[in-house]
Amino acid sequence: MNQKDSLLIHIDALYRSALYLVKNEHNAYDLVQEAYLKAFKSLRNGEIVNNERAWLFKILMNTFINQYRKSKTEPSLVDFDSIESFHKSIKEEVLTPSNTENEAAFDELLDSDVKKALEELPDDFRLVVLLSIVEGFSYKEISKMLNCPIGTVMSRIYRGRKLLKEKLTGYAKKHGYERE
Repeated sequence: MNQKDSLLIHIDALYRSALYLVKNEHNAYDLVQEAYLKAFKSLRNGEIVNNERAWLFKILMNTFINQYRKSKTEPSLVDFDSIESFHKSIKEEVLTPSNTENEAAFDELLDSDVKKALEELPDDFRLVVLLSIVEGFSYKEISKMLNCPIGTVMSRIYRGRKLLKEKLTGYAKKHGYERE
């Protein structure tokens, strides 16, 4: 299996995260397609990517952030060259294969109320919560992906979880997870 083919095994996880980011199937598809286009272009130089999953999510997040900024008529601060520096920084890290069975089970367990609560989180919080809780990335990996301090990542995850807890208190009581 060549490098490009091995990148495609992560498409479902990327699409799921893109769907939560943009809240629209068509836009999520476009976002994933754009991320893969950038990834394939960067592989032209023949370098081997060791942590494909993290590298693809970095590209996806940068693409989302750039599109979001562009839509708000702000100048883009993240360019394609930053992906190359990220790639070099993770070159030594070990690739951990995604567990598609767990991902499918997670999707089945998510009730529409839980999905709605995730979608309603502000972008900054939703992004780190998805990367941490749903996709299983470490704080350090998320910090590299989003190009922000690890303390910021930890704070956003904490605040995002707190917001989720507030939104899902009724759901938890209704389903017997929390006593009234």
